[in-house]
Amino acid sequence: METNATQHDVDVPEDNLTWQRFSVPYQYPVAFMRGLFRPENPLFANVVARDDTTKRHRCLFIVDEGLTQALPDLDNTIADYFTAHAGQLELIAPIMRIPGGEMVKRDLAYIERMQDAIHAHAIDRHSYVIAIGGGAVLDAVGLVAAIAHRGVRHIRIPTTVLSQNDSGVGVKNAINFKGLKNYIGTFSPPWAVLNDFDFLNTLPQRERIAGISEAIKVALIRDRDFYHWLEENAEKLASFEPEAEEYMVRRSAELHMHQIAHGGDPFEMGSARPLDFGHWSAHKLEALTNHHMRHGEAVAIGMALDVCYSVLAGLLAKGEDERIVVLLETLGFRIWHPALESTDAQGELSILVGLREFQEHLGGELTITLLKEVGVGVEVHQIDTALMRKAMDWLRNRERG
Repeated sequence: METNATQHDVDVPEDNLTWQRFSVPYQYPVAFMRGLFRPENPLFANVVARDDTTKRHRCLFIVDEGLTQALPDLDNTIADYFTAHAGQLELIAPIMRIPGGEMVKRDLAYIERMQDAIHAHAIDRHSYVIAIGGGAVLDAVGLVAAIAHRGVRHIRIPTTVLSQNDSGVGVKNAINFKGLKNYIGTFSPPWAVLNDFDFLNTLPQRERIAGISEAIKVALIRDRDFYHWLEENAEKLASFEPEAEEYMVRRSAELHMHQIAHGGDPFEMGSARPLDFGHWSAHKLEALTNHHMRHGEAVAIGMALDVCYSVLAGLLAKGEDERIVVLLETLGFRIWHPALESTDAQGELSILVGLREFQEHLGGELTITLLKEVGVGVEVHQIDTALMRKAMDWLRNRERG
């Protein structure tokens, strides 16, 4: 505890202040591999037992039910792994299944079910809750783990491109509330993140493509060379060439992790959200389409909209919007959706209402990330709605030829 308060810290007489200051270091392993639950692979067991190799560690699995349909033998695979590593691991119950996608994030009943399971199986702060699934499942299970006993150990095993290259490696957990995306949530780092590329083979083509948008996003704001690589390898990525897909996932994850660790605001205390480039409209589009549009698809449209606006606002060189949209289209993204033209009861474009909602989510002044050049983002605090309408017109006209 520190008692050396100063006038600079706060305008209260020094004798009346006591400052409590401490810092808590966070670290967790993020691994990329194939065959996570092959009995001969010790990684999972070693990660679980890394702080105590003298006991068996109790584990509860919560899994995306869509994944278990694609991999009907997953229960047996996990059970066989625990048998092979019985000296370190204890599987305390059959795996629990929950819906994937936005369903699990918009119904509090699933949160209660998971809390009931944690309570029923006496999961304590030295036991483990392991989530296997896409970003929505990781979000929901992460929230449950963060609030049970004020935080139980949580391991994420992302199974989608988007969760492996972005959301799964971060520190946020959330569910939706009253139609607002990620309204209820926490910042709670996981015990570990284990990315098994084999899970990507279970994805439908649409889901597999959608996740690439987050790699494009982080390349556009942080890494020009990576963006050039994405352009050069677009055809390979569109056909899921393994080596290209794995590099894309790993490099994207590395850039997201670097921003979280070194961007100066890992728990988002300020108003800037550089990793939310293209997201202010994407979140609104998801809601407007009742989540029929995938998150990555909405982000692709959101990025196209914001790069066009960046050009119109004189921030980004002319022609760069065309170049970026060509990459998105080569990968299979559409850059327009009729929901962009929907209006609210007052006749205002619903997508522009999303600006106010995004500002509320930030909790401060409006801060939108736009592009100054490929690889360099820039923060702005005002949006010219007339220019944004022109950007929307550009997208619509391009889509319609």
